[in-house]
Amino acid sequence: MIFGAFEGWAIFDVIAYLILGVIQGLTEFLPVSSSGHLALFSDLMGEQQDDLTFSILAHFATALSTIVVFRKEIIELAVGFFKPSESGGLQARKYILLLALSAIPAATIGFTMKDQIEGLISTPFVGAMLLVTAAILALSQKLNSRTDNALAPKNSILIGLAQAVAILPGISRSGSTIGAALLLGISRAEAAKFSFLMALPVILGATLLETKDLLENGSGISSYDVSYWGYFVGFFAAFITGIFACKLMIRLVKGTNLMWFAVYCGVIGLIAIIA
Repeated sequence: MIFGAFEGWAIFDVIAYLILGVIQGLTEFLPVSSSGHLALFSDLMGEQQDDLTFSILAHFATALSTIVVFRKEIIELAVGFFKPSESGGLQARKYILLLALSAIPAATIGFTMKDQIEGLISTPFVGAMLLVTAAILALSQKLNSRTDNALAPKNSILIGLAQAVAILPGISRSGSTIGAALLLGISRAEAAKFSFLMALPVILGATLLETKDLLENGSGISSYDVSYWGYFVGFFAAFITGIFACKLMIRLVKGTNLMWFAVYCGVIGLIAIIA
């Protein structure tokens, strides 16, 4: 009975999805660009890279990772939204408004330029954008005023613009948003928290867009016959590694700088351009 459950299970396919899930989970939160790394691994991974169904599952897994890590903050905001102003409700509603404002630029570009952006994906382009990520990370550490400015609508929109630019494959979303927040004088702890919370509606929005494409196309697997075990393993890998990477990134932003990630992105970017 046990062995029967694995009938038709292609071990190499499952390993491929495991690797893709780990890459998605780690790079979604670490400032190295998940879209860039997945694009660079496309030749190695083969047809799985075109599997829209798995892309939806992987994005949903990282969204769940964010919810798990920030479950306390999310519950506090949800409950606080309905509280009277004098009991903390005003602060909760203001923070939710700032998160909503930050999502507007990325949502606008995602809905209007999705196909054009996907057409840009190539190894040299991803390499060049990884160099941009390296520059953003280095500048954010070099020019960080180390002040403790409060989040405001203007800052929220500017950080949202940084997130919108990160739709380009190779530019890190977390690196861009955290870097922008630090350059605006936001504290390290608040920069990390706001960066990951503002990513949640964007990740869920991307998942909905991909689901829409899947339903319109009728199939997201591009004639590739994959076992559901691959989906399960890849989803679980993205979820677990996403939690790990999210918590790690919070600690790194609070306690150290991001120059090592800048160096890493610079090296990988140069290799991608030269290779």
